[in-house]
Amino acid sequence: MTATAEKTVVTTANDATSALVSKQGTTTIADTVVQKIAGLAAREVNGVYDLGGGAARALSALRDRIPGASASVGQGVSVEVGEKQAAVDLQLLVEYGVAIADLARAVRRNVITAIEQMTGLEVVEVNINVNDVHIPGDDDAPVVSDRVL
Repeated sequence: MTATAEKTVVTTANDATSALVSKQGTTTIADTVVQKIAGLAAREVNGVYDLGGGAARALSALRDRIPGASASVGQGVSVEVGEKQAAVDLQLLVEYGVAIADLARAVRRNVITAIEQMTGLEVVEVNINVNDVHIPGDDDAPVVSDRVL
């Protein structure tokens, strides 16, 4: 009876490690890979206007004005990646009028699904910090003065 129980445990442990660790070798996934996947998955959800804090978004806006520069898809995303598990922290700017609790659930579900499907890692937590609300008209270009200095 004890030997049967031990075999079951061993089989389960082998199944849990088969995605990234096998007898033929291991697969290691960098933090930046998980960070980009999480950032893209979060942006796919309607109601997410942008990711990152105020300073990160300001730098991104400057970067967007430089020809040839591209925005960072990992902006506003922090991750911790282990051999089998990952944890994600997101900073969101949401659109005005969106139910934030529903949005957080949708973002969390989309991020977990994307990371687990693409990497085989188990996502143990996705912490979401909503740090601002985008109000339409906030990002209109400032009026340039006709005054000559």
